[in-house]
Amino acid sequence: MNEPRPDLRPRELDGYEPEIGAAVWRLQDSRRRTLRSLKEVPAKFINRVAGINSIGTVLYHIALIEADWLYTEILEQEVPPGVRELLPQEDRDEKGRLTEFGSESLESHLSRLAAIRERLLDAMRTMSSDDFHRPRSLQDYDVSPSWVLHHLAQHEAEHRGEIESVIAQFKAAAEDEG
Repeated sequence: MNEPRPDLRPRELDGYEPEIGAAVWRLQDSRRRTLRSLKEVPAKFINRVAGINSIGTVLYHIALIEADWLYTEILEQEVPPGVRELLPQEDRDEKGRLTEFGSESLESHLSRLAAIRERLLDAMRTMSSDDFHRPRSLQDYDVSPSWVLHHLAQHEAEHRGEIESVIAQFKAAAEDEG
């Protein structure tokens, strides 16, 4: 029996302005790939540090950065209290490294990622094409939501590579021990 041929064409998601739907599709594709990378990760790997960061720390960072870009740059508002509760720690420690965020289950991290993403998807669903390209003038730079979605997809892809490297290290160590 032949496997179905992969369809590797980007899509425009329904319910969005066409170019916003295409940008959201890329963002969702990046998340789908992250979830696939995490699919069979043993629970004991989530909070174990390899190199600099644990998988849990990286997942927390991805969620926190997505929420920050959503509220600060795209929506131009303070992060609401309900979102702050999902993200109780600052992003970096006094040395500039990602704040270690361990002791949570993979399910907890995935739930946080999904909650933040749902808020972003809702915001993008109601956005016009003009607003998607409208520059937001912040203290240090000008940015548009179109660039933010590009950045978030790339940010997650870069950290997915870090996560996959950590998983490979743990698997290699387990094989060496076994």
